Amino acid sequence: MLSRSSLTSVWSLILLLSSGGLFILGLIFLLSEESKVLEFWFVSVGSNNFFFTLYFDWMSALFFSFVTFISASVVFYSGSYMGEDLNITRFIALVLLSVASMFFLVFSLNLVSILVGWDGLGLVSYVLVIYYQNKKSNAAGMITALSNRIGDAAILLAIGVMVESGSWNFMFMQENESSMDQFLLLILVVLAAMTKSAQMPFSAWLPAAMAAPTPMSALVHSSTLVTAGVYLLIRFNPLLMGHEVYKVLFLVGVLTNLMASISASFESDLKKVVALSTSSQLGIMVFTIVLGVAKLAFFHLLTHAMFKALLFMCSGKIIHESGETQDIRHMGSLGLSLPYTGMCMNLSNLALCGFPFMAGFYSKDLLIEEGLMGGYSLMTIILAGLSVGLSAAYSIRLTFLSFLNFSNQVPLSASKEEDDIMFKAKLGLMFMSLTSGAILSWMIFPSPPVVVLSLSEKLLPLFSCLLGAILGLILSLNLTLGMKILMKNYWAEGFIQMWFLPLMSGQSFGGLSLSVSNKFKTLDLGWWELLGGQGVYHSLGLGTSSLLKGQSNSIKVILILFSGVIMIFLGIL
Repeated sequence: MLSRSSLTSVWSLILLLSSGGLFILGLIFLLSEESKVLEFWFVSVGSNNFFFTLYFDWMSALFFSFVTFISASVVFYSGSYMGEDLNITRFIALVLLSVASMFFLVFSLNLVSILVGWDGLGLVSYVLVIYYQNKKSNAAGMITALSNRIGDAAILLAIGVMVESGSWNFMFMQENESSMDQFLLLILVVLAAMTKSAQMPFSAWLPAAMAAPTPMSALVHSSTLVTAGVYLLIRFNPLLMGHEVYKVLFLVGVLTNLMASISASFESDLKKVVALSTSSQLGIMVFTIVLGVAKLAFFHLLTHAMFKALLFMCSGKIIHESGETQDIRHMGSLGLSLPYTGMCMNLSNLALCGFPFMAGFYSKDLLIEEGLMGGYSLMTIILAGLSVGLSAAYSIRLTFLSFLNFSNQVPLSASKEEDDIMFKAKLGLMFMSLTSGAILSWMIFPSPPVVVLSLSEKLLPLFSCLLGAILGLILSLNLTLGMKILMKNYWAEGFIQMWFLPLMSGQSFGGLSLSVSNKFKTLDLGWWELLGGQGVYHSLGLGTSSLLKGQSNSIKVILILFSGVIMIFLGIL
C-alpha cells in the first residue's frame, strides 16, 4: 500500500502528464482551427435515443489542461500541508472528484451532461467546506450548498426549456428558434452562472467557503467551482449575445467587482481577502463577456487561475508558520523568515495588480482597454479605473501587513522555510504566473489586438494602479483609519462588510424561519395534529381495519362483490 507522500506524488504526476497532453491537444486544435465531437449512445426510452456527447476544441482542452496542472500542484502541496491529517486519502479522493466533475462540465456539449459536472462540483464543494466538522464549517457549508442549489435548479429548468428544440445540444440551436424560448434560456443560464460564480446578490457564500482546507481553496477558487459560471457564459455567448438581460449582467459584474474590492481593502482575514479578490476578478470577467470580447475574458480566466492558486498556497504556508492565525494584523516581518514564500506571494500579487510583463498584465490591461474602446459612459470608465485601483490597494495592504510591517506575532514564535514539498509545489505555478500571460497571448491572439485610445485613456490603468497602491499604503500604515471608518456608523460598516450580503443571505432568513416556527408551535400541538399527518393516518387506519373485518370470510365476500359488479355492469349496458 502506498504511503501518504507516495500517494500524493503519484496522483500529482498523473495529473501533470494529463495536463501536458491536453495542452498539446489544445494547441493542435488552435492551430488547425478544428474541433471534434464524440457521441456515445447512453439509453433508449421508447423511440427516443439519448446520447452522451463530448466536445473537444482548443478552448475546452486548454482550460482543462490548466485545471489538471493546478490540481497536480494542489495534490502535491497537500502531501505536506495535510501530512498529519488521518483522512488525507479521503481528501485526495475529493480533489479528484472535483476534477472529474470539472471534466463533465468543460467537455460536455449538452445541458444534461453539463448538469452532472455542475451538480458534482456543488456536492464536492459542500463536503469539503464541512471537512473540519465544526459549527463554523457547517454554517458555511449550508450557505454554500443552498446558494449553489439555486443554480442547479436553473440548469434543470433550462433543460426543460430546450425540450422544444428537439436537442439539448445548445451549440446546435439555430438563431430562428423561438425568441421566447431563447429569452427564458438566457435568464436561466445567467441565473445559474451568477450563483456558481458568486455574483451579486449571491456573493456571501464565497468568503464563507474559506472554511475548507487551504489546498482545496486554491483549486476551487482558481480553476474549478467559481469559474464554472464564467465558463458557461463564455460557451453560451455566441447564442445569447445582444439580449437585454446581458445589460443587467453587466451591472451585476461591475457591482460585484466594486463590492468585493472595497470589502477586501478592509478585511483582516487573510484567506477572506484572497477570496474577495477572486470575486472581484470574476466580476471583471463577467462584464467583459457582456462587452462582446468573450475570448479575452477566457484569456483572463486562465491567467487568473495560475496566480490565484499560487496566492492561496502562499497563504496556507503563512497560516502554518503564524501559529495557525489568519488575522493579518497578527503577522509581520515574515519576509525575513519566509523569503521564498514572500517572493512567490509578491509575484502573485503583482500579477493580480496587472504589473507590466506579469501574467495578469497581458490580460487585465488589454481587458480594460477593450472596455474603454467600447464608447461607454463616463461612469463605466470610472468603475473600470476603480476596479484596477482597488485591486492594487488590497494587494499592497496584504503584502505590507504580512511581510513588511513590524512583527505582531506572539513572543518566541518562529517561522521557517524548510519544506521541500511546498517549495516544489509552488515552482510550477510561479513560472506560469510569470510567463502564462505572454504564452497565451501569442497563442490565442496571433496578431496583436488593435487598441486606439487617447493618451489619458491609455494611462488610466497605470494611474489607477498607482493611486490604489498609495491608498493601500495609507490603510496599512494607519490601521486606525480603517477602524474609524468601520465604527463611524452602521451604514459605513455594512457598506464595507459586503454590503449586508451575509446578513441578508443567512442570518435574516434563519431568524425569520425560527420566529415563524415559534408562532405556529401552538397550532402544531392543536388542530394541525388532527388535520395533518397524524389525523390522516388515524383515518386510514380506521378504513383499513373496516376492510379487513369485511374480508373475514374472504371467498364469500369476493363472490358477492363479483356478482354485484357483474349485475351493475350488465345494467349499464
